[in-house]
Amino acid sequence: MQRRHLMTAVSAVLAATIGFGSAEAQDKPVLAFVTNAAADFWTIGRAGVMAAGEELDGYTTEMHIVSEATAAEQRRIIDDLLTRGVAGITVSVIDPANSRDLLNRAAEQAVLFTSDSDAPDTDRMLYIGTDNVAAGEQAGELIKAALPDGGDVMLFVGTMGAANAQERVQGIRNVLEGGNVNIIDVRTDEVDFARAKRNVEDTLTTYPDIDGLVGLWSYNTPQIVEAVRAAGKVGEVKVIGFDEDPVTLRGIADGIVEATVVQQPYEFGYQSMMLMAQALDGDTSFIPENELMIVPTRVIDASNVDDFRAELQKLLAQ
Repeated sequence: MQRRHLMTAVSAVLAATIGFGSAEAQDKPVLAFVTNAAADFWTIGRAGVMAAGEELDGYTTEMHIVSEATAAEQRRIIDDLLTRGVAGITVSVIDPANSRDLLNRAAEQAVLFTSDSDAPDTDRMLYIGTDNVAAGEQAGELIKAALPDGGDVMLFVGTMGAANAQERVQGIRNVLEGGNVNIIDVRTDEVDFARAKRNVEDTLTTYPDIDGLVGLWSYNTPQIVEAVRAAGKVGEVKVIGFDEDPVTLRGIADGIVEATVVQQPYEFGYQSMMLMAQALDGDTSFIPENELMIVPTRVIDASNVDDFRAELQKLLAQ
């Protein structure tokens, strides 16, 4: 969406919200966040959404966790939100290519942001989240450091249809290209945790001498940890992950996982709610020309995992 259209879109949303005749509209306007998976990652995001709700006297905030990681399930949730006349929606898009019409329709009726996984070819106002190519490059550097003599690695992710998966893989390839680390393949699981674990088990069986396993979504690394431990491969295969699942962090402390690239899902949730409210209140000056608000990532390894776990517990206790 071009900047000159932003105020027009916000005005239309405000008019629709004021004119919506149901009991929902007679209460506070609703700001909703729609996830791309049912994972512990979003427990942290929910804390941010709820914290914003405590601060926003004029709005109600909601978190909607998909029951299955499909574009159809996201469509069902977003359709329901639009029927209710919510004022703002932030969504971590599962399948941007096949969700364009839905998202553009949502942008006509509500303030629409994306977070975590973008859909840049839509009329969303703003993406709040990680630069996933850069995060993939961080992971690529961790892989190189873990395998200084090179080797073979396998990547694991939910679906390659999501922008964040594509971009993380691209970032890793950017760093590893021309080097001595070879990516055998990228195995997907459609956010089926049992299948995710089987993918790792099958890899360890098919490639018994594999050097590295890389989890790209929050639940992938915990499945790698469990499979590596069950196979008696602790210390024999290097594990690099994404996000701050408790199993991943414990894996770092136990020496199973080398490091993980963590995002800030709390900020995804909190900033999405606060800035949608700001846009609805008539101020869109925070939106940069490129319509991207990048939240930085961090690398967590044995040197800082204990401090990070303490930070996380404090954040979730708020």
